[in-house]
Amino acid sequence: MSGAASGVRMRLEPWEDSAFCLELLRRVNSAEMTAHLGGPESEEQILVRHRRYAELTGPGAGRMYRVVLVPEEETVGSIGYWEREWRGASVYETGWAVLPPFQGRGIAAAAAGEVARAAAAQRTHRYLHAYPSVGHPASNGVCRKAGFTLVGECEVEYPLGTMMRCNDWRLELWPPA
Repeated sequence: MSGAASGVRMRLEPWEDSAFCLELLRRVNSAEMTAHLGGPESEEQILVRHRRYAELTGPGAGRMYRVVLVPEEETVGSIGYWEREWRGASVYETGWAVLPPFQGRGIAAAAAGEVARAAAAQRTHRYLHAYPSVGHPASNGVCRKAGFTLVGECEVEYPLGTMMRCNDWRLELWPPA
């Protein structure tokens, strides 16, 4: 998958059960990168997350990816989509992380567009949602730039056991019949 249509030269590579992907997950687990998500996870939590990402490959279930800049071939972050129940319906949720030296270049929005195309191709759920913290202007900007519509504020449990005030952004993956 390639984000060239947005002017950003990048592609998404499926997440693998590899030391390389695990190290990327550790890099995005910094205090700076997780400030709006409740802070860094423990090494045990990172290992569990890595296994979950590597196993997220079934038809319709979703998928995680590495974000790779082209032509540099440099991995600069992660993004994915997965199933969740939301207000009585099954939807896809998406989330991303772009390493600090690469932020502000449109990479996350381009990757979100690519993930939306991948999710739409599944023809499983009509909507893709993102739930950035209301206090995280950069992630809310990614949603806006990627074409999501702001539904409103909501409470989302993240991390487990903690409620977080978020914006509910929704992208229609295909028009109604």
